[in-house]
Amino acid sequence: MATPLVADRFLSALKGAGLGVVEHGTWRTHNRNTHGNWGPVNGVMIHHTGPYSSEKDMVELCRTGYQDLPGPLCHGVIDRAGTVHLVGYGRTNHAGMGDTDVLLAVIAEKTTLPRDNKADMDGNRHFYGFECINAGNQPWPTAQLDAMARAAATICHVHGWNENSVIGHKEWQPGKPDPGGIDMDGFRARVARHLKDGGRPGPAPRPHPKPNPDPKPAPKPKPKPNQEHDPMPQALADVAERTLATYVQSLLGLMAASSTTDMVSLSAWQAAAVSAIPAALSALKSTAGTALGRPGTASWLPSKRDPTTPN
Repeated sequence: MATPLVADRFLSALKGAGLGVVEHGTWRTHNRNTHGNWGPVNGVMIHHTGPYSSEKDMVELCRTGYQDLPGPLCHGVIDRAGTVHLVGYGRTNHAGMGDTDVLLAVIAEKTTLPRDNKADMDGNRHFYGFECINAGNQPWPTAQLDAMARAAATICHVHGWNENSVIGHKEWQPGKPDPGGIDMDGFRARVARHLKDGGRPGPAPRPHPKPNPDPKPAPKPKPKPNQEHDPMPQALADVAERTLATYVQSLLGLMAASSTTDMVSLSAWQAAAVSAIPAALSALKSTAGTALGRPGTASWLPSKRDPTTPN
């Protein structure tokens, strides 16, 4: 037995449970309080709406009612996507007259309810009511069922009630079939699961970790260019070889032209001096070619070989 929540606390409890909520008109003060008492409250009652032309029209019907049964017809309408539409607050025309024994069992939070075989107690005074959009023979969407259980659980949590404070209209008033297609014991088990989370939505399931991709193979080391020996000794050897060859060739040629082999004769040394001139020029040419590295020179020897250049 409890004092009804104020409207803003009712709204914050629903939102705190992770429910989508739409407020319609002046729902906070739209009620039937001038036609009977509202409270003390003892539980939450679940209904189905019955046939409907559209969900939007059904929400409006629950807000305004009709000639024989003025609205609001509940506190909240839960559509098939699980959104809660608030249409009134306070005393609303949803529960009607029901069985006192059922009310006493709800107050005591008994796990088994007595059979509802009489209508001698005003239920509108004692129950929060949710109309859930369903023609009565339709499958219940999972999102809608979850919202119904969550809404009931959060109200129970705020009041300190357990799941046995939640009943169906068919358990309250003789002859009522709603909510059709729902086993209320199973529904109360849903409510109990939400109550373990304090009426709040449970943590989102963790995504399965993605398998680690195969590690990228280590890049293969780039082959280093062929490291060749320093070409300078080769260049010097080449210069010396060419110089000596040119000198000997010139000396022999001049000695042959002078018809002499006497190395100590003056003419022979003169020939040697003369032959040294082309040898010196050849050495200078080879040295310049090596230093400048130009292929146009006769004795060109590159200082470093480019491995991409074909031989």
